Amino acid sequence: MKRYYLLYLALASMYLLAPLATADSNGLISKKSAYSVSETLDRLENLLTKKGITIVTRWRHDAGAKKVGISLRPTELLIFGNPKLGSHFFTSQQTAGIDLPMKALAWEDENGQVWLSYNDPQYIADRHGIKNRAEIVSKMTAALDKLTNAATGP
Repeated sequence: MKRYYLLYLALASMYLLAPLATADSNGLISKKSAYSVSETLDRLENLLTKKGITIVTRWRHDAGAKKVGISLRPTELLIFGNPKLGSHFFTSQQTAGIDLPMKALAWEDENGQVWLSYNDPQYIADRHGIKNRAEIVSKMTAALDKLTNAATGP
């Protein structure tokens, strides 16, 4: 009986937590945001800046689309990096430079829900065959999880 109860709790928690963050097989992590697209990225940018992480640029895909007559829901990209962590990927496999610095995309879906999406550091490591930087992958994963939770949550 106890085993079934634990299984029920595990399945129930997965069901309840699934809408908060999803990861797909392509290494993309997406989290629901309680804020608008711009406010979500403002919050993330402020958090990153306070941590001393370099902001490379911010890009409004919707503004670019509008300039060429294409309607696009709010969609903004923030590119940022921390050489103290990312450089370790390059010393293992320089091709990781195609995926770094990190990017976070805030976007609004067809139902008006805002999401914050970014690449899973483990996916980047796997993509480039980086097998000797587990500690760095772990640090990046934890930092991104904490920062994106703070940016998207109330």
